[in-house]
Amino acid sequence: MPDSGTVTVNTFDTMDESNLWKIRQSAGMIFQNPDNQIVATIVEEDVAFGPENLGIERSEIRRRVDWALASVDMTEYAGKAPHMLSGGQKQRVAIAGVIAMHPDIVIMDEPMAMLDPLGRREVMNAAKKLHSEGVTVVLITHFMDEAKEAERIIVMNEGSIVLNDIPSQIFMKTDYLRSLDLDVPAMIKLGEMLNKSNIKIKQSSTIEDMAEELCQYISKN
Repeated sequence: MPDSGTVTVNTFDTMDESNLWKIRQSAGMIFQNPDNQIVATIVEEDVAFGPENLGIERSEIRRRVDWALASVDMTEYAGKAPHMLSGGQKQRVAIAGVIAMHPDIVIMDEPMAMLDPLGRREVMNAAKKLHSEGVTVVLITHFMDEAKEAERIIVMNEGSIVLNDIPSQIFMKTDYLRSLDLDVPAMIKLGEMLNKSNIKIKQSSTIEDMAEELCQYISKN
């Protein structure tokens, strides 16, 4: 519950305790440490845990488990022990456990903070796949290379929204972001460095555009 103001989840006011069960059915949470969310000794049993608690029929649970594991590309690990998996794989199991309950919204609270680059990429790909399948994904992160993958970015400072726009507009405000102790994506940094070297790069440039401009600059000099 919020300390002040109003927070609604799918129109349900979080201050109203009678909405608690409806909110839990509407939104699922993924946390930083997947070990804190995994409760079973076999992957598919862990994914089934949430639907079982919702009283779902066994045949439907089986269907949901298979679908959820496929959605995060973990089908081949269904019979494995979670403690034998990598950090990224464990986090994907945690995601599968949440989406098996069919929430409308999946909230990821810095799910890649404890992962290596490969694990982070695995989890980001899983989040993108969920989004492509119609699930609303809210990713909380301070890594700007993750944020740039979003459709919309909301920047908060001391509990207030200070920026709310599409990534291309947000990352035009690099000085302001840095004033909030936020970094900018590596591609933006590269563009800034090239511009300082009189290699003019547009904000919308891709990494391929930058490479081409750099090659042209080198060939002329």
